[in-house]
Amino acid sequence: MRSKRGESNKKHKKIIIISVIILIIAALAVAGAYVYKIYFSGRDVSTDVNNVEENVIVVEQKSLQTFVGDDRPIAVMIDNNVKAMPHAGITKAYAVYEIIVEGGESRLMALFKGQDLPKIGPIRSARHYFLDYALEHDAIYVHFGWSPQAEEDIKILGVNNINGIAQSSTDFWRVKDKYAPHNAVTSTANILKMAESKKYRTTSSKNSPFKYIVDDVNLEEGQKADTITIPYSNWNSVKWVYDAENQNYLRYSRNIQEVEWDTGEAARFKNIIIEFIANSTLYDGENKDRQTMTTIGSKDGYYITNGKAIKIKCTKTSRSGQTVYTDLSGNEIDVNDGTTFVQIVPINAKVQIEGNVEEQGSES
Repeated sequence: MRSKRGESNKKHKKIIIISVIILIIAALAVAGAYVYKIYFSGRDVSTDVNNVEENVIVVEQKSLQTFVGDDRPIAVMIDNNVKAMPHAGITKAYAVYEIIVEGGESRLMALFKGQDLPKIGPIRSARHYFLDYALEHDAIYVHFGWSPQAEEDIKILGVNNINGIAQSSTDFWRVKDKYAPHNAVTSTANILKMAESKKYRTTSSKNSPFKYIVDDVNLEEGQKADTITIPYSNWNSVKWVYDAENQNYLRYSRNIQEVEWDTGEAARFKNIIIEFIANSTLYDGENKDRQTMTTIGSKDGYYITNGKAIKIKCTKTSRSGQTVYTDLSGNEIDVNDGTTFVQIVPINAKVQIEGNVEEQGSES
């Protein structure tokens, strides 16, 4: 027979359980009334949403636009004779190098990455010191002929190259609106097809030699650089004019504006790097006034962007090593995300930046 105490304990437990259930129901009722008040009583719900958003920091993720993807760069030698202008593809290059060659002329090397271009050119022959910059981009080097020095160095350095003279007339072709030797062209599709037939890599994981960043670089401490004049010889000079509205530079060569061959689109570049390197005549027995230079070492230069210029050092430790660009305190410079034009000029070239002529000192 059950004791009265056991029955009492059982009754007490039931009372506790019922009380807890009643409390839960009451709490749910209060919460429901609050929700109803907020969302069904005419209250402006957007106010609550805004109050929540005020406490949330939204971070916009920016990414580089200029040097992206794993497509291997293509470096193409471009004829810069006045009879070769205008050029095809120059506006689509992520970087261009201009260096002096024989006779006071200069030649361009345009670099492309992940582009599909139907015409690039006019293409000219290789010079050995251009190889140093093709190598630091891990680029397939495209040219139409070569100097003896370039031919030898291409073999010694193992440069993946495509020589248009050795290819078919469908891989490289001559156009009729310009005259030889200023009229040989090709396409990126042809270059990739030839590269694959030679079993060259067409992808690359190598970073750009330029330290691109997505945040704007304004060179607050720099000197104004609205116009820049760069002489390669007495009759061959380059002028850059800053377009403040578009925050980039328009290029003129021999007082002719650089435009795209078929479309007339103006060539615009975000960054200009000037590097002073001593050049000299190469006495190779052919008497063609070919030039040579030592790219290795620390050179004086300028970095120019957004209407300002600063002095820099350009240091290269080997022919294939990437050039490191630093300010005069030794810090690697940030480079604006955008196309870059590298002007490698004779060491005593009198470069004029906004009317101030400076004759550069010697290399260190």
